[in-house]
Amino acid sequence: MRRIKGLREFFKKETVLCAAVLLALLSALAVPPDREYAAYIDFRTLSILFGLMCVMAGLQKTGVFAWIARRLLGRVKSSRGIVFVLVLLCFFFSMLITNDVALITFVPFTFTVLELLGEERRRRLVLPVTAMQTIAANLGSMLTPVGNPQNLYLYGRAGLSAGEFLALMLPYTVLSLALLIFWVMLQARMTQGKDGKAGAEEKDGAGAAEVSGREDFVLSGQTLRLLSVYLVLFLLCLLAVGHLLPWQAVLVIVLAAVLIMDRRVLAAVDYSLLLTFAGFFVFIGNMGRIPAFCEFLNRIITGREVYTAVIASQVISNVPAALLLSGFTENFESLIVGTNLGGLGTLIASMASLISYKYVAARESGRRGEYVRIFTLGNICFLAALLTLAACLI
Repeated sequence: MRRIKGLREFFKKETVLCAAVLLALLSALAVPPDREYAAYIDFRTLSILFGLMCVMAGLQKTGVFAWIARRLLGRVKSSRGIVFVLVLLCFFFSMLITNDVALITFVPFTFTVLELLGEERRRRLVLPVTAMQTIAANLGSMLTPVGNPQNLYLYGRAGLSAGEFLALMLPYTVLSLALLIFWVMLQARMTQGKDGKAGAEEKDGAGAAEVSGREDFVLSGQTLRLLSVYLVLFLLCLLAVGHLLPWQAVLVIVLAAVLIMDRRVLAAVDYSLLLTFAGFFVFIGNMGRIPAFCEFLNRIITGREVYTAVIASQVISNVPAALLLSGFTENFESLIVGTNLGGLGTLIASMASLISYKYVAARESGRRGEYVRIFTLGNICFLAALLTLAACLI
C-alpha cells in the first residue's frame, strides 16, 4: 500500500517525465531498439543544460542574487518602486539565470519584502505581484538561448547565431517589457487608491530600507573564490552554446570544478528534466521513422508552427512541445517564437510557473483559487498582445 502511494506521489510530481518515458516505451514497440537509437539523443543540449544547472545552483548557494535584489530595493522609496523592482528582477535575471532559477530565488524574497509593508498591504499585493513575477520570468527568459531549456535546444537545432536569435525574440521582449511597466503603474495606482496616498510612500520606503539591511551575503575570501569560479564556468557554458568551445570539454571542466569545490551542488540539478529530454528524443526519433505519422503531423504543423506550439504548450508545457514538434518541421524560428509565447496561458504551459504556484499554495493555502484566477487572466492578456504582434511579424 505504501509503495502504491509512493508511486502515485512520484507520478503526480513528475507527470511530464512519466509521460515522456511512457511515450518512448510505446514508440519502441513500433520501432524496436537498434543502432539508430544512439543518434536520437542530443548529447550537446543535455550536457550544456547540465552544466548551466550546476553553475546556477552554485551561484544561488552563494546568495549573490538575493544580495543584488536587496541592494536595489534599498534605493527605492515607494510602493511603485518596490513592485517595479520585484517584477523586473525576474524579467531581467531570467535572461541569464533561467526562468526557474529566477523564480526560486525571488518569489520567496518577495514574501519577505511584502511582509514588511503590513498585513493588509501584503495580502493585497502578494498574489498579483507573484503572478506577475512568474509572467515576467517566462517573458524575460525568451530573449536568450540560455533563458530556458527549449531555447537552448531549438537554438542548437536552428543553426542561428546568437545575434540572429536575439533579433528574432527582441520585438516580443520589448513589447513584454512595455506591458510589464504598464501593469506596475496600474497596480501602484490601484493600491494607492485603496490605501490613500498619504503616508504610503514613507512606510514603503522604510520597509525597503529594512530589507536592504538584512545582509545574508558576506563577501569572504571563500565566497569570492566561489563566485569567480562559477562566473568563469558560466562564461565557458555561454561559449559552448555559441559553438566557440567544444561542449565535451566544457562538460568535463564544469563537472571537475563542481566535484572539487562543492559536490552537493550536483544534488540541486534537475535530473528529471534531463531524463524528460531523453525520453522525448527517443519518442521523436522513433516517430520520425514512421512515414504515415510523419506525413500526418507535417500536414498539421506546416505554416502554423507558432499557433500549434502555443496550443500544444497549454496541454503538455512548452519544453515537451518544443521537443515533440521539432521533429516534424524545419521552421525552427517560428517554433522558437511559438514555444516561448506558449509558456503563457495555463499553469502548466511553462513548468517554471509551478514553482510560484507551489510557494503560494504553501504560504497562502486558502487563496490558491484566487491566485490561479489572477495568474490566468494576466497570462491571457499578455498572450493575446504577443500573438497579435506575432501575426504582424510572421
